Amino acid sequence: MNKDRVEGSYEQAKGKVKEVAGKVTGDAKLETEGKAQQVAGKVQNTIGGMKDAAKDAVND
Repeated sequence: MNKDRVEGSYEQAKGKVKEVAGKVTGDAKLETEGKAQQVAGKVQNTIGGMKDAAKDAVND
């Protein structure tokens, strides 16, 4: 597992916390930031997965 996957998962988790906090407090801006952070984390995680797949393909 490469660092992009780890960091992407971390960003997704932080984004989820922000989204929930925004919902609980009624802060639409915080909720939106959380959703955006989750999407960015998913993208980073996907890139990491692609890098892992490419590395595995080269090693095989």
